[in-house]
Amino acid sequence: MRSVGFAGSSADQGAGAVQPGSRDIRAQAVHRLQVGMFGLAAMLLLVSLASVIMQRVQTADRSVVAAEPSGSASASPANDPLADLGVAPEVPVAGSTTAHKPTKADTAH
Repeated sequence: MRSVGFAGSSADQGAGAVQPGSRDIRAQAVHRLQVGMFGLAAMLLLVSLASVIMQRVQTADRSVVAAEPSGSASASPANDPLADLGVAPEVPVAGSTTAHKPTKADTAH
């Protein structure tokens, strides 16, 4: 009974095992190199894509933060554009009993 081992072991030497030639060794090396280079290129592409996505998200976050109001309440209540034009009657703003009437300071902008 023969022992099963790695190619090139003493048990396989006498059984007429075929040693790979220099052409086969070179082909295997080239194949390994191609697989490795493909793997590196795939990883580079994946990391680049993730970087682009993260930059776009951060840019979108910055524009949303810049578009949001500062959170401080203005001194005058919110204007009703229809009432300012005289199309609709002035309705008192919730929390105050008087309606907002635009002054010269409000229209000076």
